Amino acid sequence: MKLLVITQKVDIDDSNLGFFHHWLEKIAEKVDKLYAICLWEGKHNLPENTEVLSLGKERGCPKIVQLARLQAFLFKHLREVDGVFVHMCPIYAIASFPLAKLFGKKMILWFTHGTVGWKLRMSSRLVDKILTASPESCRLKNREKIEIVGHGIDTDLFHPSASGHAYSGTFNIISAGRISPTKDQETLIKAIDILVNQKGITDIAAKIVGAPLDEIGEGYLKRLKALVKEKKLGGYVNFSGSVPHKDMPEVYRHADLLINLSHTGSIDKVVLEGMASGCLILTCNEAFEDLLEDKYLFQKKNVGELAEKIVSLKSAERDAGLREEVVRNNGLDNLIGKILGYFN
Repeated sequence: MKLLVITQKVDIDDSNLGFFHHWLEKIAEKVDKLYAICLWEGKHNLPENTEVLSLGKERGCPKIVQLARLQAFLFKHLREVDGVFVHMCPIYAIASFPLAKLFGKKMILWFTHGTVGWKLRMSSRLVDKILTASPESCRLKNREKIEIVGHGIDTDLFHPSASGHAYSGTFNIISAGRISPTKDQETLIKAIDILVNQKGITDIAAKIVGAPLDEIGEGYLKRLKALVKEKKLGGYVNFSGSVPHKDMPEVYRHADLLINLSHTGSIDKVVLEGMASGCLILTCNEAFEDLLEDKYLFQKKNVGELAEKIVSLKSAERDAGLREEVVRNNGLDNLIGKILGYFN
């Protein structure tokens, strides 16, 4: 099989999209030839049967040049491939449809986001299938083309420490993801304030991993840092900035508890990565209500409940069942097999 993949970025060091490098590695293992068209080409180390074709954003190419390069790549390679897999961006499916149709190639879109815009609605009419992680991850009213296939977590990369987890004397909490109001890191800081300044619990530390992606996020980060200063939590809350995705397994393995405060309403792969790495979990994301026990859930923006749940998990044992859930239903090998199956 030969496959053409279109994605935003191929960069193993990227903190947000670095995970897709692992997807490409796994796909390349199972196909004869892989063409990866990307908007931005960064550092990568892919098998010899993989050719990365950049649209040139990293070199400052304007959008009209990017579109022309996309059409040129498609025209050159569509004859020989068995299909087109579009990752996340419906606009790529729209732009690729005329030539994919001309050459009679199946086109499949992977999409996991709560937003339903005109690009998604239009692309849904053009692609053969839309693959998504959960019912909440793609909210189109017309579900005819949607297939629920789970997330793709590389459980060979995200795994507990081979020597077991050693408690350091401090209960280490992490929150991972972009800095944004929709990720609600503010609620975590307020919960730490309750624990430290009201309950006198001082053997805890919270690390907020991630960086803003836009001006809204930059402003939110300033407010978060001001809140930490106001509550005198500088010794308890740390902002580590962005971390390359390939380095995140070690971050998870050194944590006792991962807290996910996302309001997106769709299954967040950060939670699954933490589960696969052996972390205890707390999340307010309703998409996990059928997946996790109540002790791992709390209500959005409920600072008091979050503080109570942190205390309740502070002395809890690691839960091997959390990793087993990811391996069984959200492993990358299973997902790649399903994706390629649609092209056979």
